[in-house]
Amino acid sequence: MRKNENNFAFIDSNNLNLGIQKLGWKLDYRKFRIYLAEKYRVSKAYIFIGFVPLNQSLYNKLQEADFVVQLKPTVSDENGNIKGNVDADLVLRAALDIQQYDKAVIVSSDGDFYSLVQHLYGITKLAAVLSPDYEHCSRLLRRAAREKIYFMNNLRKKLEYKRKSAA
Repeated sequence: MRKNENNFAFIDSNNLNLGIQKLGWKLDYRKFRIYLAEKYRVSKAYIFIGFVPLNQSLYNKLQEADFVVQLKPTVSDENGNIKGNVDADLVLRAALDIQQYDKAVIVSSDGDFYSLVQHLYGITKLAAVLSPDYEHCSRLLRRAAREKIYFMNNLRKKLEYKRKSAA
């Protein structure tokens, strides 16, 4: 990365959160935002998340950690599970902003981002794809990102949320 690069991150929050949970830890979003800025020169980090009124404090914390929160209306499936379906919103934002950033960091394991990643790679606008772990990452996504895919399972010590102990 060049020192003066202006890179944007596009984060599939549900995929990231569930992926990290499967690894047995919890992500500290403030540490993650600093990591993105320092490692990938990310000046703007969009985080795409389904809107649930009870989660307002989470959205506030994400904004305080310098994420641009992109809320999507949610729907419930037949089992009552809430779905945000943010994929199209993430792809659209990456396309709309393409002239504003030097390179993109895509954070997801979802194969639905294959075409976006393939396109960004082809026009040399892909800095990296960050996936929670190899095991749950789409083969299509790995193929599209080639050598620019990195897995977060080795970042636990650096990015894990640790509850502050009472003094």
